Amino acid sequence: MTVRPTPSDERPLTPFSRAIGQSRFIVLLAVVSVMLVAVALFLIGVIQAGTGIWSAILAVSDGKFEATPLTIAFLEIVATMLKAVVFYIIGVGLYSLFIAPLNLTVSLGVETLSDLEDKIVSVVIVILAVTFLEHFVRWDNPLDTLQFGGALAAVVLALVFFQRHSHAAKEAQQAKNPDTVARAKKEMFEEDTVEHEITEQEIEGKTQSRG
Repeated sequence: MTVRPTPSDERPLTPFSRAIGQSRFIVLLAVVSVMLVAVALFLIGVIQAGTGIWSAILAVSDGKFEATPLTIAFLEIVATMLKAVVFYIIGVGLYSLFIAPLNLTVSLGVETLSDLEDKIVSVVIVILAVTFLEHFVRWDNPLDTLQFGGALAAVVLALVFFQRHSHAAKEAQQAKNPDTVARAKKEMFEEDTVEHEITEQEIEGKTQSRG
């Protein structure tokens, strides 16, 4: 019985290549830090929610039915939870991209760095909308609220433009060699191969794209 040699058997890795490949585990430091921040924000949100609900119960028991202060407090809770979600998505996405793929990120649609950026930008836009709604409900100074809304609109337009540019770049990359990324992920995560072997199909694809 003959065993077909793998690319790693035919050409052993150099120590520097192995070191570069294993350096991806440095990302674990960022993953742990970001996940701890997400947990802290979730806990703060839970405490805020409990305090807000208790304040609502006390207000109703005293015969105070004004909803504006409670609405502002609850919107702050939503903003805190969304911020926690941003850090959670970053932590899970970095782990899946650099350490090992997860079904969670596939279900969330975070399979590339562009996907991670897109999800973060989407949640940031929602946070900006909630923040503006909080100022709109408060309505302390209409002129300041209008200026604040204009500034947020400019930021949202810039983020939407960035999303569209990122989508176009991602589609262009996938159109060239759709199987290359999948093969590289399989070799890195399943076969523990850090060096990428360039195939004839990839060379032909690059030549055709240039022509």
